[in-house]
Amino acid sequence: MTSSITAALARKRSELGEKEKGFTLIELLVVVIIIGILAAIAVPIFLGQQESAKDAGVKSDLATAKIAVVSYFTDGATVAPTFDNLAGTGLEKYGFKRSDNTLSIAFKAPLPAASGSAFCIDGVSKSSGATAFKVTESGGVIKGSC
Repeated sequence: MTSSITAALARKRSELGEKEKGFTLIELLVVVIIIGILAAIAVPIFLGQQESAKDAGVKSDLATAKIAVVSYFTDGATVAPTFDNLAGTGLEKYGFKRSDNTLSIAFKAPLPAASGSAFCIDGVSKSSGATAFKVTESGGVIKGSC
């Protein structure tokens, strides 16, 4: 008798195992919903990191521009520098090269800076907020405009 019960249970287990070969619709929906929630959390964080990276690129450009401007005026220049290589007043030979993250950069100062006058350089990021930064002769890069 016990052998017939054991055989019947074994037969029932094998039948159940054959029927359950895939996922149910509910299980698949739960997985899709979880993936959607994770994507909804991750995408804004990723986009925020991209904006921060663009702003950091502009800050780096401004720090490099400050060093290049000081070198430019140390060499005895008396005209305002440009941030391209036009008319020999470009800062590329002093190590400045604008990155792709910088929308615009401009030199604003009384001349000649070599005599001790302070200068200011504006930079605008390509981030969605078009964040403006500035650097002065005596300070570091900060948010804002000259």
